[in-house]
Amino acid sequence: MRIIITGATGLVGAEAVRQAIEDNEIEEIVALVRKPLDFQHPKVKIIIHSNYLDYSGLETVFRNTDAMLWCLGISQSQVSKEEYIAITYDYSIAAAKALLAVNPEITFLFVSGMGASSDEKSMTLFGRIKGKTENELKRLPFKDLYIVRPGGIKPIHKNKNTAFSNKIMTPLFPLMKLIAPFSVITSVELALVMLDIVKNGTENQLSENVDLLKILKTL
Repeated sequence: MRIIITGATGLVGAEAVRQAIEDNEIEEIVALVRKPLDFQHPKVKIIIHSNYLDYSGLETVFRNTDAMLWCLGISQSQVSKEEYIAITYDYSIAAAKALLAVNPEITFLFVSGMGASSDEKSMTLFGRIKGKTENELKRLPFKDLYIVRPGGIKPIHKNKNTAFSNKIMTPLFPLMKLIAPFSVITSVELALVMLDIVKNGTENQLSENVDLLKILKTL
């Protein structure tokens, strides 16, 4: 299986790359990134890409790929409203349309988040725009589209690009796990579940954190 991972320098994407390297069913990993990764591996092909609204030149890569894991994202506290909308909605929809134009059989997995609002009426920008992106992706003619909504993600490996908000939450994970065990997941667990979903599918198109943990138990 050949997969593309975006956001491969971030917490979720980097872990997806790491776990995909260890997965014998995955023969090639294309890391679509703005800047080089900190490591090299025979299974990983790094493509430096700067314009996430234009995927011209990537048609052959898209055509020869079985699945894309869209892990590219940013905290709404790190950028302006306009930048957040562009990164969360515009980039992912542009990529989805570019993929479908050359490979209608491709599987697309979108990393959303707990609190995404399907009615797009959330009080938070995060909830509204993630929900809007989910809804637009559902309108596209993907043969297999999966949306995951992880809750609090506990980092297992250090990542210099982890959002500050996530870093300050790390000491709170034991308490969160005790109070609301179905609201947290580790970066490794999330990566393993995402890879299983693109390889084997899942009954539900949209998986909340509790669903991700149920899938994890079957692995």
